[in-house]
Amino acid sequence: MLRTSRERSVKIVATLGPASDSAKTIRELFIAGADVFRLNLSHGNHSELKERYQIIRELEKELGRPIGILADLQGPKLRCGDFENGNEELVEGSSFIFDLEEKLGNKKRVMLPHQEIFEVLKVGSVILVDDGKIKLEVIEAARDQINTKVLVGGKISNKKGVNIPDVILPFSALSTKDRKDLEYVCNLGVDWIGLSFVQRFEDILEAKKLIKGRASILAKIEKPAAVETFDKILQEADAIMVARGDLGVELPIYSLPPIQKKLIKLCRTAGKPVVVATQMLESMIESPSPTRAEVSDVAQAIYEGADAVMLSAESAAGKHPIKAVEMMNSVAVEIENDDSFRQIIETSRPIMGTDTSNAITVAAREVSERTDVKAICCFTHSGTTAILTSRERPKIPIIALTPELSIARKLALNWGLHCIVTEKVDRFKQAVIKAVRAAKNEGFASLDDKIIITAGVPFNIPGTTNILRVAPVNESLIHAGEIE
Repeated sequence: MLRTSRERSVKIVATLGPASDSAKTIRELFIAGADVFRLNLSHGNHSELKERYQIIRELEKELGRPIGILADLQGPKLRCGDFENGNEELVEGSSFIFDLEEKLGNKKRVMLPHQEIFEVLKVGSVILVDDGKIKLEVIEAARDQINTKVLVGGKISNKKGVNIPDVILPFSALSTKDRKDLEYVCNLGVDWIGLSFVQRFEDILEAKKLIKGRASILAKIEKPAAVETFDKILQEADAIMVARGDLGVELPIYSLPPIQKKLIKLCRTAGKPVVVATQMLESMIESPSPTRAEVSDVAQAIYEGADAVMLSAESAAGKHPIKAVEMMNSVAVEIENDDSFRQIIETSRPIMGTDTSNAITVAAREVSERTDVKAICCFTHSGTTAILTSRERPKIPIIALTPELSIARKLALNWGLHCIVTEKVDRFKQAVIKAVRAAKNEGFASLDDKIIITAGVPFNIPGTTNILRVAPVNESLIHAGEIE
């Protein structure tokens, strides 16, 4: 039987696309190390998304391992209009106008078809074009025309992306397209919704009303406004993505490392999964091996305690999708086997709460450090116990047992969790037997080893974790018959 457990705790998110949309390739990506698959709603139609979704769910059945699916909404896209000549060269120091006139642009002006932008821009505001390659400063702002001075010149062409970094734009994070996509993927059954263009916590609340509990929300932090109001966004979101692409365009690029470090720390303290994304192994879109700088970038996110690292175009459209996942897996295994990794994780461990559930999960980790146990098995109904255990970042594997398939899929994003769907139990002895069998069958423990078991009594009620036991892995428990 194919073993589906990992040799590392950090999770890998792999984006699917033209280079990885066949059942064979998706299976190979999972075997190589992908734990969660990302469906990018910026590309592909609904029928293509459904086909990829079904392939993942069939693979899940085949391997008996819950697999998480993240549907990433496109978000509002700000773009300029078209040009008479297809493109123009903007010269540093020259003037350039954005307006609302529906006619082709030239070297003096172009349409910017977003009335809302004209209402909030002011003198001194910065406009970035084409991922920041062109930089302009607003010198005069009116409701139908924006006059700018070119600070950094370059070629501007049809429908290039526009970023406005220093104002909160009066846009919802959900475009008309996003709302249709959101409803479709929620009905399809995805586990996570990636929410783009988040600027304020109200964006999360708006999405929650539409999702109605059918999926969890992963807020993408890619706007300066989101960094400034991050505490409130973190409180409302179920998970966070440090989306360094647009964030690196709208903020000084040298500010990204401390921002990433800060956001990861805050997420760990809150016990919410955090994904680090964008250009992690970018060169592997073309090359079969990454640069040394890229490997160091992935390593840094792992050292900081991120729950997951993500591949975008590397696995979706690159020439070497399987090798990209294999490389990320190899880097993760190497880093987590480094002595300094444990030192960094332990010194950066957040202080837990004082309720019983927190105390039990802290105790489980501390017992694992002082005794020769092979795994922590936690029974979880809502996922809370497993998430708290993951937050502790123990040295040994965490087996999360839950009767809810949807919870197991969702938890695939959390650091260190090996998720197993099991039948409901109503007595602790049943929980012990199932935990021992799972640890043995999944290869985490052998006969005569010991494991830690945490659970809550009464069972199947969220937030009641109140029992910790160290149990032996022995024949009598593995082959126990019906419990009286």
